[in-house]
Amino acid sequence: MKRSDKTSMEEVCAVPSFFFTFFILIISINTTITKTHFISDGNTIVSSSGTFELGFFTPGADSKNRYVGIWYKKISTGTVVWVANRETPIPDKSGVLKIIDPRILVLVNGSNQTVWSTNSSISAQNPVARLLDSGNLVVNDEKNTKTEHLLLWQSFDYPGDTFLPGMKLGKNFVTGKEWYLSSWKSKVDPSQGAYTFLLDLHGYPQIVLSKGSTEQFRAGPWNGVGFSGPHLRHNPIYTNEVVFKNDEVYYSYELINSSIVSRLVLNPNGIAEQTTWIDRTHGWVQYVTAPQDPCDSFKLCGPYGICSIDTSPVCGCLSDKFVPKDSKNWDMADWSSGCVRMTPLDCHNDGFVKFSGIKIPDTRQSWYNTTMTLEECREVCLKNCSCTAYTNLDVRGSGSGCLLWFHDLIDLRVFSDNGLNVYIRMASSDVDQQVVYHGKKRTIIIVSLALFSWMLLFALSLAFYVRQKKKKLHLKKEERMDHNSGQLYPNKNQKKDLELPFFDLATIVDSTNYFSINNKIGEGGFGPVYKGILEGGQEIAVKRLSEYSTQGPNEFKNEVICIAKLQHRNLVKLLGCYQTQRTLLDWPKRFQIINGIARGILYLHQDSRLRIIHRDLKASNVLLDIGMNPKISDFGMARSFGGNETAGNTKRVVGTYGYMSPEYAFDGLFSIKSDAFSFGVLVLEIMSGKRNRGFYHPDHHHNLLGHSILVSMFGLYQPLHLCKMKPTPPDSPSSVSTCALTCLPKNDASVDIGSTLPTCPHKSSQLAFLGFSPSTFASVDSPSARPSASASVDSPLASFRFLLAAYPHPGLCPVRSTACLVPQPLMSALLSH
Repeated sequence: MKRSDKTSMEEVCAVPSFFFTFFILIISINTTITKTHFISDGNTIVSSSGTFELGFFTPGADSKNRYVGIWYKKISTGTVVWVANRETPIPDKSGVLKIIDPRILVLVNGSNQTVWSTNSSISAQNPVARLLDSGNLVVNDEKNTKTEHLLLWQSFDYPGDTFLPGMKLGKNFVTGKEWYLSSWKSKVDPSQGAYTFLLDLHGYPQIVLSKGSTEQFRAGPWNGVGFSGPHLRHNPIYTNEVVFKNDEVYYSYELINSSIVSRLVLNPNGIAEQTTWIDRTHGWVQYVTAPQDPCDSFKLCGPYGICSIDTSPVCGCLSDKFVPKDSKNWDMADWSSGCVRMTPLDCHNDGFVKFSGIKIPDTRQSWYNTTMTLEECREVCLKNCSCTAYTNLDVRGSGSGCLLWFHDLIDLRVFSDNGLNVYIRMASSDVDQQVVYHGKKRTIIIVSLALFSWMLLFALSLAFYVRQKKKKLHLKKEERMDHNSGQLYPNKNQKKDLELPFFDLATIVDSTNYFSINNKIGEGGFGPVYKGILEGGQEIAVKRLSEYSTQGPNEFKNEVICIAKLQHRNLVKLLGCYQTQRTLLDWPKRFQIINGIARGILYLHQDSRLRIIHRDLKASNVLLDIGMNPKISDFGMARSFGGNETAGNTKRVVGTYGYMSPEYAFDGLFSIKSDAFSFGVLVLEIMSGKRNRGFYHPDHHHNLLGHSILVSMFGLYQPLHLCKMKPTPPDSPSSVSTCALTCLPKNDASVDIGSTLPTCPHKSSQLAFLGFSPSTFASVDSPSARPSASASVDSPLASFRFLLAAYPHPGLCPVRSTACLVPQPLMSALLSH
């Protein structure tokens, strides 16, 4: 039956006549499919309220394939929520959807061949298909009184990539039917893709997102009010629940306000998004996504490892009672082997430590009981040597139920806002504490307050006693050393004139292969000893004073003095030594380093035959030679472009968080501006002497870049000082100077390098770093703020001003700002030199 093209439910036609009579013409819209009424390509059926529509569609402009699907009718985008023949498209518009026996609902092509069909175990006399306002296509028997209220078939039993309110994720144990989401292959191909989103019923139910057979993300188990992660918890838009029945277990949700349009969709790239339609903007708005960050990656930190997005690196062991299982790979950011207990369990004398503010571990190796109390749960776990942890099943009220684990605990992360309590089995010597995670910080709390108070008083007394004792011992050591050295060398000038050759650092480093661990032959009180070979082939032993040595530099010098003057065939012979005094770099050196890095980046971006984007510009990838000249290194992640190309994108984001520009970190979009952002971070680090991600301020949680913006744009905090710099010439920033680069263009469009070199007069602008006043900077619209086209890039500031002017980045400056802050620090080897 063909459907009229008119969309109004009622049309009134005024016909002027002598009697002024009005005639009303009613035009109906099809809402059902029967044995006598079918829909062909070009016709549709609509739900009673007009919310959803079913018909034929093509997913992309370049595709000719036709599919039967359901989409939102009232939403202008026509968002598809279900596809019938997602694996078997029709190549033309010959398709017809009709009802026949015994398959009930059948899709046939122009040759009358069945392309897709449904099946029902219940015979029907007069099956009718109807599209409901929920978006569910149902088939009922309207002539059989025994089956008219029973479903013969429904589309909600066969979900695609979209999870609508009222649908189920789970399993029916009687029929064996499983409900789960599967992604499209691509935006224009609705056939089943690589990703699935389901309620995993192995152990206690939990939401799992997988790629093939590999888990990618886990939302955590149901705790009575939501899943233990932040992704699918209670919220003001919808209510959700996991329903436990004898014949089925499933997860479902319902909208609190029926006027809201919301859906959960599994994208082809493996991201599950809960989105809400906004009429004002005519678009979908993300409400929550999963996974959200690196810590959402399934078992990223391995057994007994915990992930915190606020730390660097993100993985660590659960507490100080655990250590990495494979420390070598752990230090190389391979955390898959996880951590192990420092003190092994012995079963009969074990106890439990309470860990708070964390995500509940993977529950596929778990057992649960809904009626037990927490204390009963503890007793059961304690009696079973295989039990590794326990917790409440339901957190409502004072808590109820019991959840036990019988395997290593994996997929743990810090949830300061929504984290729960887990009681983990530990050796008896480690059970006098509980661990509470608060965002970036992990706090260990002694169980007994009385015991804590007593121990605190005792610790303070002991610390005071030890401190006084150390002072006395230190004085005695100095007196004894002075006495001994005085006896050996009554003339103090002898200490300086040891007739001992001094080696340069390069010789020592080369002989020990850069103090390689393979050359280490032992370690004593002063530090490690390395085997070395000089250029002539002579084998030597190099003792290196460690900063963690229990003995100080005075004792080390005393040993050198003694050995240098004593010669005997049975005593070790001292060939020479190297001594250096660490000093902080002054401003000219730091400026030299900044300028050198800028010139290197300019070469990569503009002067080399191929345009190179480094993509991992950071402090540890800048090496310094003996003259403190910077050398940009590590091009393993670099990308090259030819011609006029300046940007690209990737699905595999590589680099270092803290230096990545936002659009690269989140969307994989990179360009020459990405390196400019990293360079800005690097400059802030060099000038402040502080790391971006390791920066801490007691009044806020921002990193160094965020703090810099708060200081420079809003004047909220005191500026950071350049750490203990030596006096510098008048035309350079002083130790308390607040400096910033000015004159960035107002937008992030392409810039004509030759005509937009901003001026920052070398002596008058007081190039600085943090905490500047907006009045310090000239507007980019000011004529004085722009040099002539012949401005030389060889001037002291030109290289890095040139770089930032050419590649302004929205992550560095607010849009339309008249001043721009230059971002961040170098690594410890440079900053503490």
